[in-house]
Amino acid sequence: MVKALITINDEANRVLNIIKAEYGLRDKSQAINRMAKEYEELVFEPKVKASYLKKLKKISKEKTTHIGTLKDFDRMFGTHE
Repeated sequence: MVKALITINDEANRVLNIIKAEYGLRDKSQAINRMAKEYEELVFEPKVKASYLKKLKKISKEKTTHIGTLKDFDRMFGTHE
């Protein structure tokens, strides 16, 4: 565990107090940890590649085939013994 002495402005202090109250945290250290975790998920989560989105858009425009029930599918494609 790392200890740090920090200086924050009034606005950041209000935000930390709101986070403390909203999540029922004991102190501002827990509020900072919560805020860092949420930031990590928001910013560092893998993003979808543009090429994949383009491919997905193309697929969604393709004509679909209605196959009916699972039995109909089995008859069409011979997947059931």
